[in-house]
This record gives sequence, structure tokens and C-alpha cells, in this order.
Amino acid sequence: MPNTISALRQLGIEIDARDGRVFRGLRFLDANGEAEANFPGTLGIGIRRTALHQKMLERAQQCGVSLLWNTPVSGLSCRGAIVGGRTMMAKWVIGADGIHSRVRRWSELEAHTENEARFAQRRHYRVRPWTDCVEIYWGQRKQAYVTPLGNEETCVVVVATEPRVEFTETLREFPGLAARLAHAELSSAERGGFTVTRRLSRVHRGNVALTGDASGSVDAITGEGLCLSFRQAIELADALEAGDLESYQSAHRRLLRRPNFMSRVLLLLGRNVQLRRRTLKVLAKDPSLFARLLSVHAGDGSALQFGATGLHFGYQFLTA
Repeated sequence: MPNTISALRQLGIEIDARDGRVFRGLRFLDANGEAEANFPGTLGIGIRRTALHQKMLERAQQCGVSLLWNTPVSGLSCRGAIVGGRTMMAKWVIGADGIHSRVRRWSELEAHTENEARFAQRRHYRVRPWTDCVEIYWGQRKQAYVTPLGNEETCVVVVATEPRVEFTETLREFPGLAARLAHAELSSAERGGFTVTRRLSRVHRGNVALTGDASGSVDAITGEGLCLSFRQAIELADALEAGDLESYQSAHRRLLRRPNFMSRVLLLLGRNVQLRRRTLKVLAKDPSLFARLLSVHAGDGSALQFGATGLHFGYQFLTA
């Protein structure tokens, strides 16, 4: 997403059109209609996660980071972390080990409010993208996301409340999408995992701090997971430089506020057909309003602009 590209640029990582496929905006589709809008003043880029990881790896090496591959971390101590069976001395320990973080458990930071867990499955298809938008197909408590990745590759993700629903079975709920993929070959192995909305009461204890999904997460429906992690990393670096993890706690809470709100709104649309139908009607009628909502979703603009856009949408919704 455009705000993710901006966050990566702050970290010294450049993503451009040569790395994947440019997309101009977002399109919502369900059985009753569709709505689309362009990102305000910028573009997104569909890129394979492996390509992004390579760029991040190269940037870390440029910064002088030592990477210890295939080295198990088995616990924490008062002096650092237990790495490869030995204690590695560390001033700070950062848990960036994902949604099932062991560092979170070891540091007794598990207390959280968990709103909803869903199961996501991802496939890459060897098929020419048919869209210059990210498409979100809405079904009965299910969604499918389509992202163009290159001239001959498209990523499709399905997300459902039921665990491990078969991918092709889920696609039947989206006949238009299923028809486009009917004869397409897979270009990678299918992957799956849980997407969880989680908010922790604390993200640091002593010299240990959590970041990324280890520190709390939003549902994949927002498309904000990566951007949130990168912005947290920027704030954490500033806090470490100042020797003040409490400032990171405050920044982390602020960064999560808007994605958490948008996650709740989008999950509500996924559950309520009538609400979604009316919302799509409003957005289809006024693409400029949809574009402003996209901007709000990306965290652009002030609280005043956020409120004004919300009021405008509310009025249009009530009079639709």
C-alpha cells in the first residue's frame, strides 16, 4: 500500500515499479454491486514477500547488522538472550517473532484483549492480472483479496471465520473470481495461517520490547500489518536511542488506534450484508468520498479531517 512504501523509504528501503506491479487503488465487490477509488496522489505496488525480504536483508547488512541464521533462541536471561545454547549479552532485547511470539511469553507480556481470529490462505496464480486495483470480494463471513504482482502473476488470499476451509470451496462464493482462475496454474505452494486482532496492555518490560505482530495485530482485512510493523520499528529505534521505552509504549498505542478502528468497521461490514450493501451503494455513488476514506485509512490527514470525512460518510449513508 502507498503508506507502506512511504514507511519503507524512511527505513532506507526503496520499492518501485520494477519490483512488482503498480496498482492505482482499491475495488470492493459483492453480489449486489461494486465500488472503487484511486489512492490520493500516489500508487501502490504488488510485490512478492520474498522480494521484499531480500531488500530488507540487504538494507540490514548495509547498516552493519549481523544475522545468525539457523540459530535457535531458547529463552531470556537477566543479561540478554540464550542463543545457540549460550547467553548472548544484550543491552536491549527486541521480540519481533510474530503472532505466536515466544519473547512475549518469556517476558510475561501476554495479557491482551483478543477480538477475533480468522484463517487466511494464499495462492499465487500464473495468470496475467486483469485489474489495476487491489480487489476485495465480500461474501458471507468470507473475503477474497486479489493483488496483481507482475505481468504474469496474481496473488489471491481468502479469509474466513471457519478454520481451514478448503480454498476452492471458498472461491465458489465468488463465481466471477473463480471463473477467472478456473484454468490458471499455481506459481507457488499454497500457504495458510491465522490472522488475529490482538491488543496488548504493555509492549515492554525491563530491557525487552515487542514490535510487529508480536506486539499486537490487526486483522488482515485492513492491509495494514506490514505498514504498522515498519512504523513501529521507526518509533522503537528512536526510543532505543533515547533510552526510553515508555515513549515507545505511547507511540505504539497511537499507531494502533486507527488500524484497530478500521479493522472493527471492516469486520462489521463482513458480518452484516445489509450494512455492506448500503455502504457500497454510497461509495459507488461518490468515488471521491471513497478516496478520502482510503486516505483516512492510510493515516493521512488530521483528526479534524478524519472527523469531517466520517460525518460526510454518515450523512450519505443515512440518506442513501
